[in-house]
Amino acid sequence: MTKILVDADGCPVKEEVFQVAKRHGLEVTLVANSWMRFPDEARIELVLVKDSLDAADDWIVDHVTENDIVITGDIPLASRCLERGAQVLGPKGRVFTEDSISGFLASRELSSHLREFGIMTGGPAPFQKRDRSRFLHALDEMIRTLIGRRPRT
Repeated sequence: MTKILVDADGCPVKEEVFQVAKRHGLEVTLVANSWMRFPDEARIELVLVKDSLDAADDWIVDHVTENDIVITGDIPLASRCLERGAQVLGPKGRVFTEDSISGFLASRELSSHLREFGIMTGGPAPFQKRDRSRFLHALDEMIRTLIGRRPRT
């Protein structure tokens, strides 16, 4: 059965994930370095990992299975999850695919170099209402597609 794994530290769309997952009857696993509030529901769990650089990412990759959904804005984590057959969605509604991930990785690397040389400063654009809406639509569509692919029992 499809489940949703959330790279939860700093994720701005956790409430939206809970809402959509509940509507579709899916389990949600929040993976974080520190405790956070979440609904007291049997289908939602929080996994706390060590406070080390890639602990949450490593836990997600070790536990994700084909046709799970991973919510993350971390492009290297997205790439690792795609390799495991998961569907990956960014918090602003960006769908990461096998075809698009290499471009995102290259862009991330270029941005990193530009920041090192002081050519580019600042971070990503602030999270906006339309990002939330785009995310909700993309997550719902992704779930509907996965449910449609599941073999009937």
